[in-house]
Amino acid sequence: MSAPVQVWSRRTVLGGLFAGAASAAGAEALLRSPIPVSRPEDLRRRVETAWMVDRAGLSGKVAFALADASTGEILQVRNPLLGLPPASVAKAITAIYALETLGQDHRFATRVIATGPVENGRLDGDLVLVGGGDPTLDTDMLGDLAAQMKAAGLREVRGRFLYHAGALPRLPLIDPTQPPHVGYNPAISGLNLNFNRVHFEWRRAGAGYDVTMDARAERYAPRVNVAHMQVVNRTAPVYTYSSKGGVDEWTVAQGALGSGGARWLPVRRPAVYCAEVFQTLARSHGIVLPAPEDADVAPRGTVLAENHSPPLAAVLRDMLKYSTNMTAEAVGLSATLARGAAVASLPDSAQAMSAWLAGRTGTHKARFVDHSGLGDGSRISAIEMVRALVAVAPSGQLRELLKPVYLRDAKGQPLRNHPVRIKAKTGTLNFVSALAGYITPATGRELAFAIFTADMDRRATLSLDERDRPEGGRNWVARSRRLQRELVEAWATGAV
Repeated sequence: MSAPVQVWSRRTVLGGLFAGAASAAGAEALLRSPIPVSRPEDLRRRVETAWMVDRAGLSGKVAFALADASTGEILQVRNPLLGLPPASVAKAITAIYALETLGQDHRFATRVIATGPVENGRLDGDLVLVGGGDPTLDTDMLGDLAAQMKAAGLREVRGRFLYHAGALPRLPLIDPTQPPHVGYNPAISGLNLNFNRVHFEWRRAGAGYDVTMDARAERYAPRVNVAHMQVVNRTAPVYTYSSKGGVDEWTVAQGALGSGGARWLPVRRPAVYCAEVFQTLARSHGIVLPAPEDADVAPRGTVLAENHSPPLAAVLRDMLKYSTNMTAEAVGLSATLARGAAVASLPDSAQAMSAWLAGRTGTHKARFVDHSGLGDGSRISAIEMVRALVAVAPSGQLRELLKPVYLRDAKGQPLRNHPVRIKAKTGTLNFVSALAGYITPATGRELAFAIFTADMDRRATLSLDERDRPEGGRNWVARSRRLQRELVEAWATGAV
């Protein structure tokens, strides 16, 4: 799920800092022992953070760890070994995994291949749209591929129009526990388009509504047949989904529509979606293609058109900024396959990433069920997260990809030139909130931190319908984020 860049206000830590029980704090180097050892001089630090946690009044569990990013020395902890869901903070681990496996300059390719010769504008063979798992492919890029075909002289195809999506396993969704209509839980395949979402728009027309389902980008917005919408006279549920004849069949409650609006809905058959849109765009360039057919085997032939994604580092920067789940799953799956592992599901690939993390940092208890953090079955402790951040701190690759977080002045304006620099990744699920990253205080001593909060008992009681906007969920997350702000400010400004 995406989240805007945050700006945090600077707060004063008030009195009464020695009230309450102290939690364990650490002093041993991270690489020597994951279990911190207390030091007498850490007492004030332990009590101050306990006071902050008590004031937050959060139900559930709170865990955090703070370390020197250069040495791994543990400076502060609370429940350091407690495994909690990382939510989208998992994307930071996925980014490291992908960078170290594929390389920061890796690009995903989408190609149009001719299996026969092109003579006098006529292809005597099949035309094949071949996906490389690119998570950034959009409708405008498909339009550019169609334009390249035209520029290459293609006018007619005598054979079939095929599509091949075997670069990645075909998965109908990321997390089966999510409501069916949320756009951040799409399918994954070797051919992806518009983050595997379709644009649904409605406008009141007399006593009813005009609705459209299209694959819009900036320059093109072709309508699609792979997804249908029907407005139904009811108040709830807002959406229903079914698959009939290979088509995503949606219904929407008329009582929820108002006068008009739009939203993105997930696509369950992205390869077909991509092929259908490409067929439409090719027609707009004068190239009429037959109905698309699935190709089980990657074809051989001449490349007529080709699109490359931005370098992986740029793809990951956007993934971390906008928290795009589909991107995380595509790059995570690609990294696992590049390592030679057999992958039939997201948990398979996530397990491979967990094993890689254990070998890379010695964190043997972290377990992931996906690469995006959308599934709440993933577990990692604050100390394990900090260990990973410390391990990659020398290269600076992850730090440069994380989004900046700013302190604010007394008027609420972001202090963009403040000597304290904070780069972090947020994560949010219902009754789960996480934050992890780096702090560079004015002293220049870089710190690595992780803060996890979760009320799993409360989360477990939610029905499927309640998971979209659960009662009390927004307030719980707001209090968790306030605690995160106070902790990070204290660490950044030397208040503890």
